[in-house]
Amino acid sequence: MSTRQAHGSQAARIIVVVADVMAIILGLWILMYLLDANRANDLVKVVHDVARWLAGWSHDLFTFDEAWARVVAGYGLAALVYVLVGHAIAGRLRRY
Repeated sequence: MSTRQAHGSQAARIIVVVADVMAIILGLWILMYLLDANRANDLVKVVHDVARWLAGWSHDLFTFDEAWARVVAGYGLAALVYVLVGHAIAGRLRRY
């Protein structure tokens, strides 16, 4: 393995980890929302704030009547996009 490939592989791993952590945070917020987590709890506040920032572009993208459906669709879409894009970029980096 050449030095260039090693750097590409390392960068790919970092990108995958970052994308996966972003998706986990979004998934955690969906789970907390569905389980009606205590919004006064500091951990719940932090997870919600970070998830809201990560899903800023997809928040309230869908207009379902039920709030839980909007949360699952909006935050779930963001998580899916981060995973797909992150893994696609990592795959490209590993090839070069």
